[in-house]
Amino acid sequence: MLNRHRLAAAIAMVMAGSAFASQVAADEVNIYSARHYDSDQALFDAFTAETGIEVNVLEGDSDQLIQRIQREGAASPADVMITVDAGRLWRAEQEGIFQGIESEVLNERLPESMRHPEGLWFGFSQRVRAIFYDRESIDPSEIGSYENLADPRFEGEVCIRSSNNIYNQSLLASMIAHHGEEEAEAWAQGVVNNMARDPEGGDTDQIRGVASGECDIAVANHYYYVRLLNSDDEADREAASRVGIYFPNQDDRGVHVNVGGAGVVEGAPNRDNAIRLLEFLASDTAQELFAAGNYEFPVVDGVAKSDDLEAWGDFKKDDLNISVLGENNPEAIRIFDRVGWR
Repeated sequence: MLNRHRLAAAIAMVMAGSAFASQVAADEVNIYSARHYDSDQALFDAFTAETGIEVNVLEGDSDQLIQRIQREGAASPADVMITVDAGRLWRAEQEGIFQGIESEVLNERLPESMRHPEGLWFGFSQRVRAIFYDRESIDPSEIGSYENLADPRFEGEVCIRSSNNIYNQSLLASMIAHHGEEEAEAWAQGVVNNMARDPEGGDTDQIRGVASGECDIAVANHYYYVRLLNSDDEADREAASRVGIYFPNQDDRGVHVNVGGAGVVEGAPNRDNAIRLLEFLASDTAQELFAAGNYEFPVVDGVAKSDDLEAWGDFKKDDLNISVLGENNPEAIRIFDRVGWR
């Protein structure tokens, strides 16, 4: 199980190779990143220590980074773009940001569901969109599946974010993939009918809604819950203690997962270094570091997880290729508009 001591040890192990790396001519790779976690810097430091390749990072939100790369054109220094959610990766793909690459390392290390079919981008950490429930009023066995969120028996009990949230767009995109557009739209309408209130706030606010009694059931990414569990604020920890986490669809396809992912930018001036970075992100050491800062699940099997995630044990995850979530994004947005999901 990953803890602070193991994290420090992992960094130290990689840093031990820095003496050799320092003898190699300095090189670089330029990353445009929509992730903003301290652990990512530790990850890049570890990569530099192992390879001698200097990492330069420019941070921004996904749309800003896409627009910047487009504006810079052929003169762009960007080698790698990192962002979160398959929907955002797809948007970058549609704007011609990525180039396809072939890597035996990535093909061997990453499950097929986490690899774009044409090698345009790859998933390196997993985000589970879980269901949260009031421990006092809900028996989790009654939930069962995402599909049941649309059941009339949960009328007035569901808290969930707005339709412009990319996480919800990808969840609906997965419903389209598994059930078709017609059934997915019926599901979305059913969820709207069961909302406890109009959508508002972020994922943490949905979990707080359950803790406060505003709703009995909520949908959010798992790591927002773990943040509350480990918060320095006693009120946050108390709120989390009132709420249970449930991984739906264990009797069929498994719980919906999304990704933090990256791809090599079209026209990358340091293409070989960019590929080497992506391959490093799939290593055991990098997988621990990549996921540690945000309580995400590693993508590579057998890599240690945080203590909180280990405590949940094993559960089934949907192995739908994440590229499909992006492909279905436009239809998901149209469905949201038709059913009045604000």
